[in-house]
Amino acid sequence: MTTTIYVPRDSAALSVGADDVAALLAQHAKAQQLEVRIVRNGSHGMLWLEPLVEVATAQGRIAYGPVTPADLPALFAANFLQGGAHPLRLGKTKEIPYFAQQTRLTFARCGITDPLCTDDYVAHGGLAGLQKALLQKPAEIVAVLVQSGLRGRGGAGFPAGIKWRTVLGAPADQKYIACNADEGDSGTFSDRMLIEGDPYMLLEGMTIAGLAVGATEGYIYLRSEYPDARTVLSEAITRARAKGWLGNNVLGSGKQFEVFLRIGAGSYICGEETAMLESLEGKRGMVRPKPPLPAIAGLFGKPTVINNVMTLAAVPCILAQGGDHYASFGVGRSKGTLPFQLAGNIKHGGLVEVPLGITLRALLYDFGGGTITGRPIRAVQVGGPLGAYLPASKFDLPLDYEAFAAAGFMVGHGGIVVFDDSVDMQAMARYAMEFCAIESCGKCTPCRIGSTRGVEVIDKIARGHRREQNVQLLRDLCDTLANASLCAMGGLTPMPVLSALDYFPEDFTKN
Repeated sequence: MTTTIYVPRDSAALSVGADDVAALLAQHAKAQQLEVRIVRNGSHGMLWLEPLVEVATAQGRIAYGPVTPADLPALFAANFLQGGAHPLRLGKTKEIPYFAQQTRLTFARCGITDPLCTDDYVAHGGLAGLQKALLQKPAEIVAVLVQSGLRGRGGAGFPAGIKWRTVLGAPADQKYIACNADEGDSGTFSDRMLIEGDPYMLLEGMTIAGLAVGATEGYIYLRSEYPDARTVLSEAITRARAKGWLGNNVLGSGKQFEVFLRIGAGSYICGEETAMLESLEGKRGMVRPKPPLPAIAGLFGKPTVINNVMTLAAVPCILAQGGDHYASFGVGRSKGTLPFQLAGNIKHGGLVEVPLGITLRALLYDFGGGTITGRPIRAVQVGGPLGAYLPASKFDLPLDYEAFAAAGFMVGHGGIVVFDDSVDMQAMARYAMEFCAIESCGKCTPCRIGSTRGVEVIDKIARGHRREQNVQLLRDLCDTLANASLCAMGGLTPMPVLSALDYFPEDFTKN
């Protein structure tokens, strides 16, 4: 009898030796004349347990982790292929509390299937959304998306259905779908995990978007720092074409949609939608002034839907199960689920997909388990390097777009970076300004010059030079950046700086 064993191929697992574990596992099984089938699946997102090895048993998938090559002899001796007892045994994967308490809509297949197996994808509900979309008119598809309340998962939270409706109504001989996979925010990895663990879901979402607005071509702009994602996605596109899921006759419908993969060149600013368009067109990645909006004049001057990976990957579920079903999750105008990513000084780092509206405290302690150092959490940055630093007094604020915006914060891409009480918040404010100075495209003066001056002013504060006056100067500089920058790069840089000043002022007065 052949036993199926799952060993992740996700980058996080590979970085801690998953390939070695898989190779040696096969060798041990062969030496003991045991029949095994090793499936390289995606990650479940419990990154502190990687490499997480799962064994398919009559009772279900039993997890062991984190497994190193040195653990394998003892695991075989403990009869782990039948779910035997061992210190690394975690029980049924689906019953691990961190995983069991989640609401997985976008990541329902991630970690469950072989990411590149088309049969696996279909067997676990893949293509159901696309098949429904092929039976609907474009306006009907857009209506379902509007009904779902899905908002862009890349940062601003703009309603995706409104953006699609605009592109649908824009007259043009050619339209495009542009997927922003330039996931450059600190502490974020959900795009990478989805691409490496369930790439067909992204392709299906893009195809549905194409049907909805009348686009026949889609481009994925993937950051160059994701070589494993590039490998998986390239192969997935090839296999999807071979199966007729992409091309001139999508699922035999006579409708056309093609996807092309483009690789970025390491520029953070190309995560901004118009800079990404410039790069896709072969130009230097610099921000375009708006208007015109990309929905009217985007890629190559044509109407373009620009969404990030998480937005497009939510679409198949919405079409398959209905807009009302998706809208039943979340709070207020913040509908659906969001894959939050726990990083930094956190005991149980990883991905947590839950409905919007959960508190930061629940994520940090119920899922994250507090800091890995055991020290108190002092600050948490939410929303990437341009997001605010939140103090403990704000941990009970619900994570929804309106509540966070009202408090002067942003949910962004759902990245959460944790700091314990040893952090120097003056240094973190300086880091935010320096990050902007380094990553600015240089097109507008407030961002290009203001961020450089900001670093200099913070250095003066750190030296104790005219501290009170320089703190006021820093605030004035932030006001200029926020209100005069061309894009969010300069416009949002004040958020982490001012939050550090407002909530951790003592760090700016120490000698």
